[in-house]
Amino acid sequence: MNSTRASKFSPSDCPDSKEAIAAHLNEALDSGDSDVLLSALADVVKTRGMSRVALDAGVQRESLYKSLSEGAKPRFETIQKVAAALGVKLVAVPLRQ
Repeated sequence: MNSTRASKFSPSDCPDSKEAIAAHLNEALDSGDSDVLLSALADVVKTRGMSRVALDAGVQRESLYKSLSEGAKPRFETIQKVAAALGVKLVAVPLRQ
């Protein structure tokens, strides 16, 4: 995994706060590195509980572990389902120039 990563998400960051989750994922998205985003998602999912998120996302827990593991290349559909289960969505914004 790339050495660049978003700051670590911890339970003290209000794991049920959609705003805290969104801020953490936005930081990862801003890096432009898909491995950083995957790591950030994994941080949040582990904090919320892998089984709970898998159930809410409608995916198997084992599949979720694999999808969020280092070097994985999950389908975008999986990322969308996980984000929705966390109470956030990914959106596009114009690049600043």
